[in-house]
Amino acid sequence: MSCFLLSRKPGHRLGVFLGASLMASTVLAGSPPKYPVADIPAALRENAHAVVRLSEETLLVKSAGRTIGTEHRAVTVFDEAGSRFATEVVYYDQLNTVGFFRGFVYDADGRLLRTLKASDIKDISLSDGFSLANDGRGRTADLRQPQYPYTVEFEHEINSTNTLFYSTWRPQPTEQVAVEQAVFRVLTPTELPLRYLERDLPTGTAVARSTQAGGLQAYEWRVQNLPAVEDEPDGPPVSETTPVVFTAPSQFEVQGHLGTLTSWQTLGLWNYQLNTGRDELPAALQAKIATLVQGETDERARIKKVYEWLQGNTRYVSVQLGIGGWQTFPASSVAANGYGDCKALTNYCQALLKAAGVTAYCALVRADEEDIRTEFPSQQFNHVVLCVPLQKTAKRDTVWLECTSQTNAFGYMSSFTGNRHALLVTPQGGKLVRTPRYGASDNRRERLADVYVDEKGSATATIRTRRTGLEQDNYAALANALNGVDQKKVLAEHLPLANFTISKLTYAADKRGYVPTLTETLGLALPNWANVSGKRAFLTPNLLSRWNALPPSVGERRTAIWLENPFSYADTVRIHVPAGFKPESLPAPVQLSTAFGTYSSQVQALPDGTLLYVRRLLVPRTRFARSEYPAYQDFRRRISTADKAQVVLVKTDA
Repeated sequence: MSCFLLSRKPGHRLGVFLGASLMASTVLAGSPPKYPVADIPAALRENAHAVVRLSEETLLVKSAGRTIGTEHRAVTVFDEAGSRFATEVVYYDQLNTVGFFRGFVYDADGRLLRTLKASDIKDISLSDGFSLANDGRGRTADLRQPQYPYTVEFEHEINSTNTLFYSTWRPQPTEQVAVEQAVFRVLTPTELPLRYLERDLPTGTAVARSTQAGGLQAYEWRVQNLPAVEDEPDGPPVSETTPVVFTAPSQFEVQGHLGTLTSWQTLGLWNYQLNTGRDELPAALQAKIATLVQGETDERARIKKVYEWLQGNTRYVSVQLGIGGWQTFPASSVAANGYGDCKALTNYCQALLKAAGVTAYCALVRADEEDIRTEFPSQQFNHVVLCVPLQKTAKRDTVWLECTSQTNAFGYMSSFTGNRHALLVTPQGGKLVRTPRYGASDNRRERLADVYVDEKGSATATIRTRRTGLEQDNYAALANALNGVDQKKVLAEHLPLANFTISKLTYAADKRGYVPTLTETLGLALPNWANVSGKRAFLTPNLLSRWNALPPSVGERRTAIWLENPFSYADTVRIHVPAGFKPESLPAPVQLSTAFGTYSSQVQALPDGTLLYVRRLLVPRTRFARSEYPAYQDFRRRISTADKAQVVLVKTDA
């Protein structure tokens, strides 16, 4: 269960602009055309659903505890795929208030079609559906038009007393959007120096600095004429490869809680001090936990007993109100109510372990997203887990606990929080550590199938699939959340078969190992699985594990290769040939060994008349340079070809 409480910054596109040149537009009838489509350079129209004509964002730091942010953005929309830029949501809450919000829309020639009226702006709750309390709200506007192209222009201002977060400037955050001109400015008092990190800026782009009246230090970045780009197969998202500037405060204040952010140590110290003293448990509960672990000398076993007690006696409920995004409810509150958010449940588990004589530390983590930028200390976290360094083992070891889940295996972090960095919160401050890494030997899928084919080509199959580690994550969620009918419905959408019926589906979990195991038993009816033509039947022995080839490259590869997770696959399919048939042609064995992984497949005719198909695929690494993409394409093509190879059966004359 997620707990996105820590990223309490204004929503997307809440960047800002200030100054005389950035004043809101006042558009009157008869005014000269604005943003005519004919002015867009041809190179920016190519492969673009929309073009950002102008984006001006400015962050004005008024003090350690207050900022003002404004944004002025004009986007030409070419088609329905770009129409989302004609809508806007301005986020606000206890710590962020909206100063103004305006909008205009123009036709292709730049003539004003409509001005956003106050009655057009809707005020909505941004509740996530599982929060007990959430003060997040949004002001929304919709200027979509029925006829393309058209241009929308939005302006808004946000006044914030949450200075833990500064702006992140992403002038080109998504694919198939070009940028004509974008500028980002930060103005901050000299005694509050800006911290920033630049990434993937165009060659020659550099921050410009100047000192303005009133002792403000000004920073400015500017880009222009960025052509649209696309996500590439097995590559990082566009947001990870296009220009970005991350900014962060050196000092900040949230509802009277002042902090310094010059290192991971100081950020962790602020979090520790904010939550210190909130781990007190009722005496009766302390005694209950002491009894629970009484006589248990193994440290890991003591931790497991406490964790499983937590899972059986609490539930996750999000609370997102003001400083509550970072400050936990007291452990006594969770003890009384039986629920809490990620901070509260983690703090509660820490207190329970303390009562059991075990020391643990809360750890901030960025869940379900790319890992944090370790070189840039800043608030990049959205979740909290518990880290328990074992003290009594001969070999140094650590137990990690996801305290919001009632179903997670003990010590397992899953793809949600595994394989990334976390900030350990200790009395001495923050310390970057790594959560558990799950490699190919942990992420396994082992499949055994028996397929019975009749003389007309129809078949029935019994398939037993054993998944471990990250390979079982999605299926465990399916097994835990849905009933049998809905499980079949969801699974059916992902089976690579054209015609089938699921006759049986069960799941059995085993959570005793370092990584959990989930065993799926699946029964299938497969009408016309084999293609029978005259005396011959043609069938593909690879039943469920086919890899597709990648699409042909268009031009030079732009990005590196990013595979999701390392893994190991093993498939064994026994095909029971119909009476009166025998194999006429079997595919040649295939063996591949490359930098990307290894693959093998083979079909054998066994003495009992059955065919045995064995396939193995191991991918131990997940990152490769873009120059290796042609070789990777070839690896995928050869696997795809082998996976589609057919067996030919022939009917005997007997």
